[in-house]
This record gives sequence, C-alpha cells and structure tokens, in this order.
Amino acid sequence: MHPIENILQTTMSELRHMIDVNTIVGEAILTPSGTTIIPISKVSFGFVSGGGEFEKKNNTSENALPMAGGSASGITINPVAFLVSEKSNLRLMCANSRTTVDKLIDMAPQLLSEIRNFFEKDDETFPE
Repeated sequence: MHPIENILQTTMSELRHMIDVNTIVGEAILTPSGTTIIPISKVSFGFVSGGGEFEKKNNTSENALPMAGGSASGITINPVAFLVSEKSNLRLMCANSRTTVDKLIDMAPQLLSEIRNFFEKDDETFPE
C-alpha cells in the first residue's frame, strides 16, 4: 500500500469514529418535570489529505522514494431543533429564527381545537 493511501485510510477511519447518528440526533434529556428533550443538529465536516514523493539524495537499496504527507479535518455542529415531548404533546422547536410558517404549524392544534369548540357550541345553541 502506498503511504498516501495509509494517510487517507487513517483519516477516514478517524472521521467514522467522530461522526455517527448520535451526533445528529442527540441523546435524550429527561427533565425533573418529566419532559423529554432530544437535540437535533446539523453536522458539517471536511477533510483534506495530500502528499508527495521526492527524489533520492543518496543511492540506497530501497525502491521507495522519500515521501511527505499530511491530512487535516474540521467539523462544525450546529443545533437546528429540539424535539420536545411533554405528556401527550410532541412538538419540534426550531433553534433558528421562526418563520410565519413555523408559527402557523405551532398554532394549528390550538386553532383546530377552537374551531371544533365553536361548532360544538353552535350545535348546542341550535338543536335540530
């Protein structure tokens, strides 16, 4: 195996150890009140590896040329949301700024409940 292949293989192996499903969907946190919070993150990573061979300066019996190489990697983990479970209520809380659509989705269950109550009240007011 060429030395640069060893560098690449080692880099990829270490990245596999760092990134797994628990990095994206975090470990559940149970609060004293019984609420369960699960963090969800965006994970970005990159790596670069390189190397080169140089001419021999002295005559040696080895066939391999002198080699220099290296690798570097970087990782960014940003929380994007939290899955919150309270009793029978499950909701997704976005960590980023809230949009109008996010607010409407959060309000939908309450709005539907109000509409249902309105129509149930109408049925009682006007019996058939």
